[in-house]
Amino acid sequence: MTATATQGVQAHYQEALAQGRFLIQHCDGCGRAVHYPREVCPHCGSEQLRFQPALGTGTVYAVTTVRRKPEAGGDLNVSLIDLDEGPRLMSRVVNLPPDQVRIGQRVRARVQTEPGPPLLVFDAQGAQP
Repeated sequence: MTATATQGVQAHYQEALAQGRFLIQHCDGCGRAVHYPREVCPHCGSEQLRFQPALGTGTVYAVTTVRRKPEAGGDLNVSLIDLDEGPRLMSRVVNLPPDQVRIGQRVRARVQTEPGPPLLVFDAQGAQP
């Protein structure tokens, strides 16, 4: 599935998130997965990128805790996730307290649609919420 000429890759990605779907691009030129959506493959320069459903699984590469006041929603973690398809992305692990998210932890993506706009977040696999 490719983005149409009237709909850029970012709009296509956001529309899929709004539908609860997590898509990543795959390059027909070099065969690598690409995330964040782009018009040109950052690996080989090909314009032959197509969207596909992501596996949604990965591993926490790095994590930090952002300290916030309780009235601002409390602490949250910011994590770099290595997707099993290859790309690394920034998100949050949401089913654990921020101080329990660990490097090397296996995670699974899901689209959080409320509150606010759709957001790609991750749940630690095997963790009890």
